[in-house]
Amino acid sequence: MEASSVSKLFLAFCWVLFLGSQVIQCSVSYDRKALLINGHRRILFSGSIHYPRSTPEMWEDLIQKAKDGGLDVIETYVFWNVHEPAAGNYNFEGRYDLVRFIKTIQKAGLYAHLRIGPYVCAEWNFGGFPVWLKYVPGISFRTDNEPFKRAMQGFTEKIVGLMKSEKLFESQGGPIILSQIENEYGATSKLLGATGYNYVNWAAKMAVETGTGVPWVMCKEQDAPDPVINTCNGFYCHKFTPNKPYKPTIWTETWSGWFTEFGGPIHQRPVEDLAFAVARFIQNGGSFVNYYMYHGGTNFGRTAGGPFVTTSYDYDAPIDEYGLIRQPKYGHLKELHKSIKMCEQALVSADAIITSLGNSQQAYIYTSESGHCAAFLSNYDTKSAARVLFNNMHYNLPPWSISILPDCRNVVFNTAKVGVQTSQMQMLPTNAEIFSWESYDEDISSLDDSSTMTALGLLDQMNVTRDASDYLWYITSVDIGSTESFLHGGELPTLNIQSTGHALHVFINGQLSGSAYGTRENRRVTYTGKVNLHPGKNRIALLSVAVGLQNVGGHFETWSTGILGPVAIHGLDQGKWDLSRAKWTYQVGLKGEIMNLVSPNGISSVEWMEGLLAAQRPQPLRWHKAYFNAPEGDEPLALDMEGMGKGQIWINGQSIGRYWTAYAKGNCNGCSYVGVFKPPKCQLGCGQPTQRWYHVPRSWLNPTQNLLVIFEELGGDPSRISLVKRSVASVCAEVSEYHPTIKNWHIESYGKAEELHRPKVHLRCSPGQAISSIKFASFGTPLGTCGSYQQGPCHAPASHETLERKCIGKQRCAVTIANSNFGQDPCPNVLKRLSVEAVCAPITSTTAQPNWRG
Repeated sequence: MEASSVSKLFLAFCWVLFLGSQVIQCSVSYDRKALLINGHRRILFSGSIHYPRSTPEMWEDLIQKAKDGGLDVIETYVFWNVHEPAAGNYNFEGRYDLVRFIKTIQKAGLYAHLRIGPYVCAEWNFGGFPVWLKYVPGISFRTDNEPFKRAMQGFTEKIVGLMKSEKLFESQGGPIILSQIENEYGATSKLLGATGYNYVNWAAKMAVETGTGVPWVMCKEQDAPDPVINTCNGFYCHKFTPNKPYKPTIWTETWSGWFTEFGGPIHQRPVEDLAFAVARFIQNGGSFVNYYMYHGGTNFGRTAGGPFVTTSYDYDAPIDEYGLIRQPKYGHLKELHKSIKMCEQALVSADAIITSLGNSQQAYIYTSESGHCAAFLSNYDTKSAARVLFNNMHYNLPPWSISILPDCRNVVFNTAKVGVQTSQMQMLPTNAEIFSWESYDEDISSLDDSSTMTALGLLDQMNVTRDASDYLWYITSVDIGSTESFLHGGELPTLNIQSTGHALHVFINGQLSGSAYGTRENRRVTYTGKVNLHPGKNRIALLSVAVGLQNVGGHFETWSTGILGPVAIHGLDQGKWDLSRAKWTYQVGLKGEIMNLVSPNGISSVEWMEGLLAAQRPQPLRWHKAYFNAPEGDEPLALDMEGMGKGQIWINGQSIGRYWTAYAKGNCNGCSYVGVFKPPKCQLGCGQPTQRWYHVPRSWLNPTQNLLVIFEELGGDPSRISLVKRSVASVCAEVSEYHPTIKNWHIESYGKAEELHRPKVHLRCSPGQAISSIKFASFGTPLGTCGSYQQGPCHAPASHETLERKCIGKQRCAVTIANSNFGQDPCPNVLKRLSVEAVCAPITSTTAQPNWRG
C-alpha cells in the first residue's frame, strides 16, 4: 500500500472515534519522521518506571525527577498477574493502582506509553501471566490458540476500558499517546511459522479495534501489520528501520544497564556509551527513545522472575532503586536531551546528508527549509581521538563519541565528555534499634493433613503449588535392614537427586543433610551426598524451593519446576534403590506460612523462643521476629542482611521480597566506555554478596512497633541484621577548560567574536547534607578517577584552598574553570582541567552556609 494512502487510512481512523454518539478528536498520529502530537512532529524522550516496583508514595517524586531529567514520556508495562490473580477477580489497589499512576504522570505534565502486552517478560514472575492461565483447558500461550486469545483479549479490553472510563487516552484529553500489544514476539513468530503470523495479525487487529485513538506498537516484531508500528529493543538500535517507509523509527527499550541475578555480579553501563548509542540513533533518523529502565525499583514479594533474578531491580538506571538520582548517568543524559531538543526543528523537518570526515568519522547534517541546521559529528574509532574539519572549523572528537552542534557550528555536547558530578553512595547506620529477636523452628517432623496430598511418583512443583508458595515438600520413607553393610563399618550410601529447579534442601530423619542450587543459566539442580540412615524406617523430606518462575523462552509455560527425578539411593547391598516411582507425600508451603506468622495478627499462634537461646542452637528453616521503631529523617531505608543466608522478609505483614547472600562470581576487572557494550563488559561486586541490602519503603512503617519477620532457610545470625539509610558519601567532578556547554549556544555569530561562557564544576550533596571537606582538588593535569585522583605534572597550588573557600558548608557550589580562580596559569599552553572530590555530611546548624556560585 502506498505511503499516502496508509497515512490517510490512519488519520481517518484517528480523527474520528465514536463512543456512543460522541465524536472525539484525536491528537496523536505519525508519519515517517516522528509521532505527531496536535499536528506537530516531536522528538520524544521516555523512561520506564514500573508502578508495582515502587510505592504510590514514591511515584510523584520519581516522575518529577524524570521530568527534570528531560523526559517527555513515562512508559510502563501492565502486569496481568497482579491485576487478575484469580480468573475474573481484579486488583487495582495500592502498588497496583494503575489509574492513579497514569494520573500522576498527567499531573506532572508528561505523556504516557502504556505497554499492555499482556506478556511483559521484564524479569517478572511468569512473564506477567497469571498462573491460573496455564490451567485453562486446551490453552497454548502466545499462538493462534482460541483459549489463549480469548483470555488475552478479555484482559486487554479490561485495561483499555479502564483507561477510557477515566479519560486517560490522549484522544480523550489524557496523557497516553502510545499503547503496545504483545512484546518481543519476533523470534517466536518465526519459530511458529503460520500460526505465529496468524496470531500477530489477530493481536494487532484486536488492539486497533479497541478504539483508543492513539497508535499501537509492537516491539521486536518485524511483521507488525499496519497501522501498528514495529519498534526496536536493545543496547543499540542505530541500524533499525521500521518495516514500512511511512512509519517512524522508535526505540522502545534503550537498555540503560542490566538486571542482576543471585550469585552474579552487578552490571553497569557507562553513561558515555549510553549517550553515544542514543545520539547515534537520533542522528540516523530516530525520533522516540525510551530508557529501559529509568527507575528500576524493587521486586517486592515474590514478583521477581528469571528464575534467580534478585529482589533489587536497580538496573543501573538514572534513578536508583531507592529513588535517588544516580550521577553522572542522570545529569549527563539530561544534558544530552537538552542538546538534542535544540536540534528538534531540523531533525523532524529534513533528512540527513551524510559526509565522511575520515576513516571512522562522519557528519550527519540536517537542514530545514526554514533555515534550521543541526549536525552530529561522529567518531566510531574505539582507540583514537580524531581531529576533523567540518564547515571550515576543526573539532576534536574523543574515541567512540558524537558531538552535537545545534547550529552546525557550536558544540554544546559530546557523549564522551562528562561534565556533571559523580555521586558515590553509602549505607549509613540509623538510630533505629531492632529489639529482642525471638525465633520459631519450622516443624518438619509432622505434616498438616489438611494441606497434604499423596501420589505415586514425582509431581511438577508448579502443578502442585499453583505458585501459592515458593516451597513444596516431597516426603517419602525407606526401610533399611539391620544387615546393611554400611551399618557395620561400610561406606555410607549416596543419595542422588535430579531437580528441574531451582533450589533444594535435603532432610534425613529431620536433620539437614545438604543443599543444592541452580543458576539462571542452568536452573536444573543435581544433588549428590552421603546419607546417614539407621535400621528401620527412615524419613526423607526434600524441600524444593522456587526462586521466581521463568519469564522468557519458547512456550515457557510448559517448562517444569521441582523434583522430577530420578531420585535414587546408591551403595546399598541391593545396589541402586530408585525412589522416583515411590509413594510421595506433598505439602504446599511452610507451616509458618499456613499459620500466617508474617502478619501482626498471626504471630501469637506459636510459642516463640528467646533470641539468645536460639542463637546457641542454630538450625535451618527457622522463623525470626523482632520489632523496631521508624528512624528519624527521610532518607531511603534498607535492611542489611549480610549475616543471613537465604529466605524471605516481611515488615508489618508486607513482603520485602526474597533475600539470598550468595556471593557473586564473575570478572570485575575494569571497564572502558569505548566499544560495543554487553553486560559482562562492566561488572562490580565480585566476591561480595550479590545483594546485601533490601529496600524498606518508609511508607510501610509505623512510628513505633514495626514487626520484622524473617524466614531463614539455612542458618544465619539475625542479631547482625540492621536498618541502614542510603545517602551520598562524596561527590566528584572533572571538567576541562573547553568543555562543551549549552550556554555557548549561538554565542558566536558569523564574523563577530564574542566571549565564551567558561565551563564550571558543579558539586551538589543530597538535601540535608553539606560539603564538609575537600578530599582532593587539582587544577592542571590531574590523574586517576573518582575515589583515586592524584596530582599530575601540572598543578595549581591554590586548588585545594579555592575549593574549600567556595564549597565548604554548602549543599551545592559551582566553581568556574578559569586561571583567575586559582591564582595564575599553572602551565601555559597546556589544556587544563579541574578534578575535585568532596565529602558530604549531614548539615548542622553551625556549619550550614548559603549556596554560592563563582
